[in-house]
Amino acid sequence: MSLYQSQKANLVLVALGANLPSSAGIPSDSLRFALDKLLKLPAVVPLAVSRFWSTPAVPAGSGPDYVNAAVSLSCALPPDQLLRELHAIEAALGRRRDGPRWQARGLDLDLLAHGDLVLPDADAQDRWRSLPPEEQPRRTPERLILPHPRLQDRGFVLAPLAEIAPGWVHPRLGLSVAQMLAALPPEAMAGMRPASA
Repeated sequence: MSLYQSQKANLVLVALGANLPSSAGIPSDSLRFALDKLLKLPAVVPLAVSRFWSTPAVPAGSGPDYVNAAVSLSCALPPDQLLRELHAIEAALGRRRDGPRWQARGLDLDLLAHGDLVLPDADAQDRWRSLPPEEQPRRTPERLILPHPRLQDRGFVLAPLAEIAPGWVHPRLGLSVAQMLAALPPEAMAGMRPASA
């Protein structure tokens, strides 16, 4: 039995990103700070951490490059409680959640998946996943949506995730992380490269 199979029920996938300095330092320092805090949470057992990736801001020229990574955990915390813990780590570095979506930031932690859970239900997950691109930055769900509704579209999420959980299968799409990454158009990976720090 693979590590993925043995941990599937409690397997948690989290994406990390930053493109502005924070009180921890440069973006890579912010990610290291977040990883340290995250991996010390009760009921969390670290499984794997990806390399750090440098990713251009979208749209081009809208800000400094991002540093992105992903982490897999075995976690017994329920998703809502884990999300609160992620928000607390962001807040410790000054993240406020009252501004526009998808703006430059000192730290962003996204709960991507919690085992095979589909939240709040299959219809809502499918509806948010199918949201037209022009609507995505304007609408914020009131409840946690799992799996993260944009993960299958984002090279900056899938490239790090493929390093640590290539066999995780999206419970609504039936595709593995490796398959979703392979299906991305070339522009979704444009300018991405492993970061030096």
